[in-house]
Amino acid sequence: MLGSIQARIELGPYNPQFHTLHFFREQHGRFLPAHMRNGGWNSWLRLSGKDAPEVRLLEHYRRLPDRKLHKKYLEFCWTLPFYGSAFFQGQIEQPVRGLTSLITHQDIPVLVGINAQGVYVINNVLCTLLVGLRYEELSWDFAKPSQEDNPDCLPCLFLQFRVVENGTHVSKILQIFSKQAVMMDALITGFVEDLKQKLASTGVDNSTQIFENNGDTNGRCIGQMGSWSFSY
Repeated sequence: MLGSIQARIELGPYNPQFHTLHFFREQHGRFLPAHMRNGGWNSWLRLSGKDAPEVRLLEHYRRLPDRKLHKKYLEFCWTLPFYGSAFFQGQIEQPVRGLTSLITHQDIPVLVGINAQGVYVINNVLCTLLVGLRYEELSWDFAKPSQEDNPDCLPCLFLQFRVVENGTHVSKILQIFSKQAVMMDALITGFVEDLKQKLASTGVDNSTQIFENNGDTNGRCIGQMGSWSFSY
């Protein structure tokens, strides 16, 4: 449904002479998520079926009224936890599985969304939410590149948070490489300070939420904190 709304906003009113099933098959990358575009071995059997993603996309698009179109789109976006975020470009390390993966693996491009509620890391290729953290659930740190004269050596943002693995609470660290890491750090700091002030005004002790910086006076991380990679 969301894809058809997006198509209606971008393409305008339905034109039967132009907006055909063939058109949407050629444009499926614009309006359908990756998991609906990349079918299995039997996808050719569903190519002309009524349940094919492109067919459903066309049908929804054809029936969409002009009235309240943008509101329907926004009503969906309002439910997303990262609605209203400022987004930054970054990359995280891909998990390595075997020798071949070690040789060929590349970093995963991500979007980092930051709003008044928390920090959200999104896979920018698959458009999937990797992790969403409220400020009460995380600690963070900014680190300058170890070789500041090397353009391939990027500053990074560390996110530390707790998860449950096999019934045990463990701490995880996600390392995000980004030229915009310093801006992410500044924005998170601003939102956290606002949160502390609100908690203080209500008489709530927020001392346990204060982040203990793991860097030296120059902002460089002390010790090596390994990056945590996501598996899919």
